[in-house]
Parts: sequence; structure tokens; C-alpha cells
Amino acid sequence: MEPVKDHQGMKIIGIDNGYGNIKTANCCFPAGLTAHNTEPVFKDDLLTYDGRYYLIGAGHKEFTADKTGDDDYYILTLAAIARELNVHGLTDATVRLAVGLPLTWVSRQREDFKVYLTRNREPSFIFRGKAYRVEIAGVDVFPQGFAAVAGQIRDFQGMNMLCDIGNGTMNLMYLRDGDAIPDKMYTEKFGTQQCVNAVLEAVMNKYQVVMDEGIVEAYLRTGEADVAKEYLKIMKTAASRYAQEILRRLQVHDYTPSLMRLYVVGGGGCLLRNFAKLDSSRVTFDDDICATAKGYEFLTEYHLRNG
Repeated sequence: MEPVKDHQGMKIIGIDNGYGNIKTANCCFPAGLTAHNTEPVFKDDLLTYDGRYYLIGAGHKEFTADKTGDDDYYILTLAAIARELNVHGLTDATVRLAVGLPLTWVSRQREDFKVYLTRNREPSFIFRGKAYRVEIAGVDVFPQGFAAVAGQIRDFQGMNMLCDIGNGTMNLMYLRDGDAIPDKMYTEKFGTQQCVNAVLEAVMNKYQVVMDEGIVEAYLRTGEADVAKEYLKIMKTAASRYAQEILRRLQVHDYTPSLMRLYVVGGGGCLLRNFAKLDSSRVTFDDDICATAKGYEFLTEYHLRNG
């Protein structure tokens, strides 16, 4: 368990509001919800706020470039706060949120995202039968990808490409001796969900059957699936093709394996690990799906302590 970060009575909570999963330093859950006007029958992950009922983790959140377009990410943020506070045995706390946005979007969306997350400075809500009262003392918004390695940034020697593959986007950043190169940052709409869709479509086109999405998601993570060999062949071909397309996008942005190292973070790193042809001696994979949320906390704590 990651210890809670405390600064002058504030609990620092890092939240990685992904398109596939919501991550904190200690928790991970699907980025989906369904809203109800009356209390639903099944309520294991029920959140009640402002007179409405939300089943957290249900449904599927579609990709959107603007996370402030509806209430979903606000409600998911409340659930993330509750989960993280519960890990530490808390239900009442003053909180400073540490969050992030895609690399090339953060400058233009930062202020709107702060306003969105502080719409109610003192939200009270119920999650999993527990009542929570939270004071939002502030919000810090950082670039995705970079946050995941912020704590060990000085370990990056020479030229490195940082590749953060999430569910809906891929963020790329160049680091020279641990320093980010400002004009070499990119956000691409490549992620795990697009690969899932490609595999499902390939199976449908070949065999006219609908494969369960969960089977594909597990296959991309592990490279294994309990299905017949003919399906595995189609799945591997589609996943490998998508992984090679990711590599092609890296090369478009001047990735040259012989001249630099590749550092891969994010849940979508499994696509490159399991299905791409890479020189393993030149690539590092960080498999901690909560690394970005932990990095947000590190950056907020650093800025609060150093001004």
C-alpha cells in the first residue's frame, strides 16, 4: 500500500482519469458508470450524490477529447477519492487533487479541468454505503506520461523516448539527459481500445461471430486466451498489425532504436511487449498501472514543498 501524502493537513490524492480505467496510487477500476433516478437493485459500487444514483464501473465510457463535456468524470473522481480515502481508513478529509491531461492538450484544457473538478468545494456523497465529506483545497493538472517517470527523471541519461499508451490516447515525449524537449511532445489517438476493436472486427470478418470483449482485453494483456487455435491466429495477426502501426507512429516522430532508448508506461504497453518486434535491450516497460497517479502525487508534493 502506498502511504497517504500529507501536506499541512491536506491529503494529496493523485487520480489518473483514463478512458479505460480510473487509477489512484492504490486503486484501479473501470472508467464507466450508469446514472439512475431511483436506487438500483444491485448496488455493490453505488455512489449517491446530489439526489442521483450512480453505479461505478458499469457501462463503457466512450472516448472524448474533452472530459468536462458531461458529469461522468466528476462522478468518477468522487469515487476515486472515496476509494483512496477508504484505503487509509478515512471518510472526512481536506484533499488536494493531482490529476493530468494528454501532453499536447494540457495547456489549453488545464483551467477548464480545474473549474470542472472544483464545481463543489465541499462535496458530500455516499459510496459503498459509507458517507464521505470532502473539502477540495485545490487541483493541480500535469501532463500525462511525464508524471509516471517524474520521481526517477534524473536516471534518464542520453536520449530517451517516453511512450505512454493508455486506453484511448498515446502520449510521446523526448527526454535528453532527463530534461523534456518542449517541441518534441505528441499526442496520438492510439490506445488499447482501438486495438480491441481491431481484433473484434477481424474475428467478425473471418468467422461472423461476436467475441466477448473481455476475452480480447485479457489476451492483449497476457498474450493468451482459452479459445480455439483458429481464433488465436486471427487475434494475434490483428494485434500484431496494430502494434506495428504504433511503432510506425513512433518512427514518424523520429524514433530511432539505435540512437535512443524507449521507455514505455501505461496499461497499453502490453501491446508492444506482447506483439511488437523490439530490441528488448533498448526498451524498458513500467508495468505499474498506477505509476501515473503516483507521479501526480509526487509532483504536487514537490511543488507544495518547494514553492
